[in-house]
Amino acid sequence: MKSEFKLGYLLAMISTALLPVLSGCETVSGLKVNNFDIGKSLQAASNAKKAIVPLSEVEEIELGEGIASNLLGLAPLHSDREVQRYVNSVGRWISMHSERPDLPWTFAVLDSNEVNAFAAPGGYVVLTKGMLLKMSSEAELAGVLGHEIAHVLRKHHLNAMQKASVTAAFRDGLDIAITAKNGNPNVLKVLSVGTALYARGLDKEDEFESDRMGVVLAARAGYDPFGLPAVLHSLQKVSNDNEGMQLMFQTHPKLSDRLNQLDGIMGKDFDRYDNLPSVQGRFERLMARIKSQ
Repeated sequence: MKSEFKLGYLLAMISTALLPVLSGCETVSGLKVNNFDIGKSLQAASNAKKAIVPLSEVEEIELGEGIASNLLGLAPLHSDREVQRYVNSVGRWISMHSERPDLPWTFAVLDSNEVNAFAAPGGYVVLTKGMLLKMSSEAELAGVLGHEIAHVLRKHHLNAMQKASVTAAFRDGLDIAITAKNGNPNVLKVLSVGTALYARGLDKEDEFESDRMGVVLAARAGYDPFGLPAVLHSLQKVSNDNEGMQLMFQTHPKLSDRLNQLDGIMGKDFDRYDNLPSVQGRFERLMARIKSQ
């Protein structure tokens, strides 16, 4: 049984390596390993990629719930309900100023010293206590949450997972089981590739777009839009060797590149928003509460 699983795993790895460089399957047609026709499987995977069906909003939310559950498995939720309530209220306020206010927006804080934030399709956003502690105002929190909300609005993770689901289709051909609490096949195929995506990160252009949208969303919600650049400046001062920052550095573009991109689009155009509040008082009280625990 173990040898069969190892063979299946090996074939899946081979297919993943071959798919990006093959324009078709003719070059490996008839190639077999233990009577397993790799050529036919690659062709089936290619066809599956072409036939990817867009998920409905209900399916998008189901998928996001599954991904969010996985993210919540990384660390426990922060136990302070006031902290959760505060971040949730700020996040929902910003999401109300987006083009998808009716999604079941949910924001949560993980009790982890890692410095990171994640978004999942359907309106789920998670950030760490470590990320919160790198901020100095509610406007900075608004900028970070706006960035994550933008990922959901532009369906960055959803699109990336659907593109990668060709690998899941190949695994299905090998009869490697994928299990989840719901049985929607459209959702399962995409959910199966979600974990790897969060470890690898999105395309840098997706991150740049979310930065641009994040500052706009923060301004729409009444916050100083320079909050996000302020957070990025603070993170830039942290060593690349810092253990709590490694995943963020691995999954995002260089902070200097992100700041340059923002500087290019903000410039004088955002000077009119200089009078928008940073909201430091209640944020500082929240940080003092967290640090005292």
